[in-house]
Amino acid sequence: MEILLGLLIIAVGAFCQSSCYVPINKIKDWSWESYWIVQGVFAWLILPFLGALLAVPAGHSLCELFTQGSSFNIWMTILFGVLWGVGGLTFGLSMRYLGVALGQSIALGTCAALGTIMGPVLLNIFFPEQDPLSKLTLAVIIGVVVTLIGIAIIGVAGSMKSATLTEEEKKAAVKDFNFPKGIVIALLAGFMSGCFNVGLEFGKDIHFGELTDPMFRTLPATFLVTLGGFVTNAVYCFYQNQKNHTWGDYAKTNVWGNNLLFCLLAGALWYSQFFGLSLGRSFFEAGGTMDTLSFCILMALNVVFSNVWGIILKEWKGCSRNTIVVLIVGIIVLIISSFLPQFI
Repeated sequence: MEILLGLLIIAVGAFCQSSCYVPINKIKDWSWESYWIVQGVFAWLILPFLGALLAVPAGHSLCELFTQGSSFNIWMTILFGVLWGVGGLTFGLSMRYLGVALGQSIALGTCAALGTIMGPVLLNIFFPEQDPLSKLTLAVIIGVVVTLIGIAIIGVAGSMKSATLTEEEKKAAVKDFNFPKGIVIALLAGFMSGCFNVGLEFGKDIHFGELTDPMFRTLPATFLVTLGGFVTNAVYCFYQNQKNHTWGDYAKTNVWGNNLLFCLLAGALWYSQFFGLSLGRSFFEAGGTMDTLSFCILMALNVVFSNVWGIILKEWKGCSRNTIVVLIVGIIVLIISSFLPQFI
């Protein structure tokens, strides 16, 4: 029962994340780089900071936690956050060229697999005495493989969509649709986005031990990862503001109220996935199969809900029945991948 409750909480977070691009469509008269960094202030700074405070018991502070903890682990957590930031940038571009459904499917699928595997592998390099590779059990590997199969099936549906639709139909569904370019960008986004879970692995002990509620123990590490990612995104977005002469976006006071509201909503929906991940993991056995696969499960559910949104937003409109059948099969496989490891 506890495992089901944990999965439900993670699923709610995944649904929120998959919905975060909907408010962005309501933003007016701002270039991509302007609204991306503003929503990032909420998604990667303010909300993760507030979340991290939940892990701080009375009489203590975050400053105390970060200054007294292992400086190596803290800086490695931030470093992988910086690398994850590159994935975040290209992730947005994958949506642009492939749409919400297919773009998130490819990027998050790659992220799910590599994020799950890379954490224990890299930790083993620095801390072999902890035997982190022991986490990669047969059940974990099978869970990752089934997730990749589900992603591959959805990728086939995307390829079928690209082959059957006319250029006009593609543009009607996704304005800048470009399948070859989008696939390359989505794979890069997935690889770099997997660094998020690596950062969480390095920061897993950055909390106050038994004084911190198990539900909130990964939130300080989450804040450090998103802090690193914010730096990467801020540098790129401000560069684009300079290059494209879009600094004036921030001076358009007539749209600030509207845009700030929808940036806040987008940021809150995005952060919900990792807040839900922290809460959901507390219902799993620490270091067990479900705990190790929790990040992979989150990404798989993100893909499921992103494709649901893709159907709602009519990104698959005009596709053949066979294409839709393949898409649905892929979604079902991903749902199965979330539960399968528990029965192995």
